[in-house]
Amino acid sequence: MDKRVYLLTIVSFVVGMVELIIGGILDLISSDLNIGLGKAGFLITVFSLVFAVAAPVLLTMTAGVERKRLTLLSLLIFFIGNGLAVFSPSYSMLLIARIISAASGSLLVVLCVTIASSIVAEKYRARAIGVVFMGISASLVLGVPIGLMLGNEFGWRAPFILILALTLLSVIGVYFFMDKIDPKPAIPIRVQLRTLKNRKVLFAQLTSFLFLAGHLTLYGYLTPYLKMEIGLDGTWVSIVYLIFGVAAVAGGGIGGFLADRFGTKPTILFVTVVFGIAIFSIPFTTFALPLFLAVMMIWSMLSWAITPAMQSYLIESAPETSEIQQSLNNSALHFGIAFGSFIGGAVIEKGSVALNPQVGGLIIIAALGAAVISMAQHDHSFMSFTKNREMNEKI
Repeated sequence: MDKRVYLLTIVSFVVGMVELIIGGILDLISSDLNIGLGKAGFLITVFSLVFAVAAPVLLTMTAGVERKRLTLLSLLIFFIGNGLAVFSPSYSMLLIARIISAASGSLLVVLCVTIASSIVAEKYRARAIGVVFMGISASLVLGVPIGLMLGNEFGWRAPFILILALTLLSVIGVYFFMDKIDPKPAIPIRVQLRTLKNRKVLFAQLTSFLFLAGHLTLYGYLTPYLKMEIGLDGTWVSIVYLIFGVAAVAGGGIGGFLADRFGTKPTILFVTVVFGIAIFSIPFTTFALPLFLAVMMIWSMLSWAITPAMQSYLIESAPETSEIQQSLNNSALHFGIAFGSFIGGAVIEKGSVALNPQVGGLIIIAALGAAVISMAQHDHSFMSFTKNREMNEKI
């Protein structure tokens, strides 16, 4: 496989880190900028929301631009966005910085996936895309502990300085090692959204959305939960996040194994049920740190175990539009992160962080319902959609 795929994986890792890196340093930002925890959490919400919406829109708008040039331009704008975060004197400026970073970052991730698939032989295409997505998933779970350690040691702006350095390295790598790549015709957004007429696919995408929303309702505010409910200090919080990150990365592999061994449907249902039980159990484990860590490891492993099973399920459910479904699933995940972090912030502002696990668990029950509805649908709805589309194209 082409070694340049690993360069693209580094780019996707850097972009992914920025999304949740604020999660571990919410209290530091809240204190420094004199804002509430819920308002600080909105910095995650707005990033994920812009990320989910901007990717398909910007890809359509830049359909005719040469890919290497577009990647370098996007990296430059991404650098500017994170530079603004470093020097933000106020919450408003930091919010603008997050919007700029999210818009440029969303385009970068799509470019990494499309470039990776175009520079390798066809037999390595799926593997190349998988490697790029590994960079994203690893960054989402490791970004928080890295941000937390740097933030506690040097202040909340330090993680963004690291992002600036890694972005510069990415620019150098792309400039010297990537060849010019002609753009491919973009699939119009309306065509992508039309595939959701298939109820099987629609409820599968809704499952991903609700699953991540339930997860982020607690995970987005894990630092204040650990400090207020368990009484951990900064060092222990860093250790907990590191354990969580390692377990979550391992969970992706476990999810893939379970899906291959037992099938996608049983895996999705099993992971969702056990994940929901784990979140509901969290408040009952806070009296003993070892017990909390044991349940948290189950929670963290399953947080990303559903992703490979869900992506395989979408390919099985809609093979004709599998590429579109992967793109839409990426948007669904980020909408889930945005919604979950928003709900989690609202719970803290209106009630207490102690309630976040229960609210997150209720959203997971809704995710289980969506998965069951999706699996109860027959495939004929997709077949009729495909036939209708073919007839429309002939006309």
